[in-house]
Amino acid sequence: MTTHDDLKRLLIYAGIILQNEGHADFTRGHVSVRLPDRPEHFFMKPHSVGFEEITVENMLTIDLDGKVVAGTSRRHSEVFIHTEIYKARPDIHSVIHSHPPYATALTATGLPLRPYCQPAVPFVDELPTFQDTMDLIRTPEMGAGVARALGPHFAVMMKSHGVAVCGASLEESVCRAIMLEASCMVQMAVLATGHIAPEFPPEEIKRIKEKIANPDQYKVNFDYLVRKMQRMGAAKK
Repeated sequence: MTTHDDLKRLLIYAGIILQNEGHADFTRGHVSVRLPDRPEHFFMKPHSVGFEEITVENMLTIDLDGKVVAGTSRRHSEVFIHTEIYKARPDIHSVIHSHPPYATALTATGLPLRPYCQPAVPFVDELPTFQDTMDLIRTPEMGAGVARALGPHFAVMMKSHGVAVCGASLEESVCRAIMLEASCMVQMAVLATGHIAPEFPPEEIKRIKEKIANPDQYKVNFDYLVRKMQRMGAAKK
């Protein structure tokens, strides 16, 4: 079983990767991972720091009511995105909320994500939208609304606000978040041309999904992102 120290290390890596891959918005946005031996608790990025500034010292342990049970940092006011999704979905063990620009732009169009590239395939017909508000999600009731919009899926667009992306592991949620933003970027570029070719048939989309949307593939891709992060860090020295 993954230890708490392992999870903290992965959470730090996840923050740096999200920063590097275009999910940063000043200190806004947050990522969490559920404790496997205490599923009523999760580790979470604190308020007032960037994704890349998460440390063992400043990360928080939070319960499903949003109460800080360990740590002295300030808690994100949007913690209820995490608590309410974890309450509703025992199968989810990591949640990311971020404001990536292309995904946020696509939410404002009201258009569904289409399979204009391979990374979009896992989200086809599985990407609902939370439309209640574009405001911060600062109450359990608002968080429950996001969880309801998410339903049985692993990502939800938040109209004119951003995205919430989840996974059975931290590796899955990070890779899904990156794939979603890349897919939205491609779609916005396609739409800008004004010329859209016919889509590939549903059976081909299904075959591709089975190949790229699986836990092993997410782990392989996350491990690559960690190596990329480490190379970038070494290059700066």
